Amino acid sequence: MSILFRDADLVAVDKPSGLAVHRGWAVDDEVAMTVARDQLGQRVYPVHRLDRGTSGVLLFALSPAMATAMAQAFAAGRVEKRYLALVRGVPPEEGLVDHPLPPGENPKAARVSAQTRFRRCEVFGRYSLVELWPLTGRLHQVRRHMKHLACPLIGDVNYGKGEHNRLFREKYGLHRLFLHATRIRLPHPRTGATVDIVAPLADELERLLVALRADGLARRPAP
Repeated sequence: MSILFRDADLVAVDKPSGLAVHRGWAVDDEVAMTVARDQLGQRVYPVHRLDRGTSGVLLFALSPAMATAMAQAFAAGRVEKRYLALVRGVPPEEGLVDHPLPPGENPKAARVSAQTRFRRCEVFGRYSLVELWPLTGRLHQVRRHMKHLACPLIGDVNYGKGEHNRLFREKYGLHRLFLHATRIRLPHPRTGATVDIVAPLADELERLLVALRADGLARRPAP
């Protein structure tokens, strides 16, 4: 994995799609935590989650104390995360999804507050490229909130639409979820200095956007 940021306390890597973060979330032999550990030659401590299908910025702490500090920063809303997603449909140009969700994997659990801001970046006929930044951290929040808007993510086998996923597999060769963690921005828990970490869009997603634009369907929101 490409290392996007590293100092004595934190490391950020560019996680590929298809790789789980932690063995606690998967039974895979290889997970991002062990890959990062082997690359760095030291233990790493997960401080947030990316779904297996999501690529992009993944942050680890390099000590238990820093992991605790980072968990507190996430809980307090001091960490800004941004994503790019391709969705079915054309959502409003920008807005806030304020829709409570179960906090974990149990769909019958009591729902808690969940909020995601979004901005429509580009339209390709019946599909849209959307930037999203979750204000809370519920399981599958971005994916569930876009489904709530009737704009499910392309490649999402849990919350998406099979016919659209098949179209993108067959026509464009997309065999993954179109969700990429583009940026994490936070005050460093030791120094207070702003840390701004950016992951370039995964190659296969960039190629898809190029193909969609070549089809002549692209249009951007008016300035």
